[in-house]
Amino acid sequence: MLSSDLLTKLRKATITVKTRKRGMHKGVRKSPKFGSSLEFSDFRAYQPGDDLRQIDWNIFGRTQKHYIKRFLDEQEIKTAIYLDCTSSVISIDSKWERAKQVAAAFSYLTLTSEDKLSFLPVASKDGKLISRKGAVHAKTVLYEIIHLQADSKPEPFTECIQKQFLRDREFCILITDGLEPIEQYEKIFKKLAAVKGDVWFIQLLSHEEEQPNYIGDLKLIDSETAKEVNISMTGKLIEEYRKKLREHNENLESLCKRLGFQYLYTTDAKTIDEIMWKDCNHRGWIK
Repeated sequence: MLSSDLLTKLRKATITVKTRKRGMHKGVRKSPKFGSSLEFSDFRAYQPGDDLRQIDWNIFGRTQKHYIKRFLDEQEIKTAIYLDCTSSVISIDSKWERAKQVAAAFSYLTLTSEDKLSFLPVASKDGKLISRKGAVHAKTVLYEIIHLQADSKPEPFTECIQKQFLRDREFCILITDGLEPIEQYEKIFKKLAAVKGDVWFIQLLSHEEEQPNYIGDLKLIDSETAKEVNISMTGKLIEEYRKKLREHNENLESLCKRLGFQYLYTTDAKTIDEIMWKDCNHRGWIK
């Protein structure tokens, strides 16, 4: 679970997004557009089709003209959080737990901000779409995400997510290890970019994946394909692996920047508090 101290901080925090769309219901973010909140702005002349309940009858009594009250509405963001539940994530316990914590923290923050949440456990056999709005659901959703079972379909993240895209979401968070070919991410990124919303890509690896310390003759098994390969692990081979991983991650970050997405790289060596209040807060993602 998440600590009570972290939950208290999240209840006081807000997610900072620059989405160009807005929902029809109230959240807790001020929008420069006019709507129906209780914060008064000014008046405008009545037009056919306007809500008659918004007519200011005091002004009508003085001028014999119909004027509509204008208010500053509060912006609701439709948020989709996609959590990678493929074998490459769930096969390492610490990585899986941290990924769930990140998803749970952002889901909790979304709901306590009175925004609309759609949580999608990508490639999970039993996990279902969770669609909720409002702080009243925050703790229940948090519990559901933290207790997701480690049971996945034998499909890559980049294939599964395309079947679960929600095209009306203004803000998307993807939480994955990002270890599939760059070309596959480019395909899904272009589809996300077409929605013209904010996208945050959180790449989370295990410390073991980032800094392997194996030496000697080993049998490596691909957690998603079950393919086996026998290798002799040497210091030189590990250094080559690290180099290729850095290049892959740099290409992934460059792809995100090119499409206007936000990118964050982290590992399970960091606590959830460090990820939220150092990595995300320092980037201005949450305040």
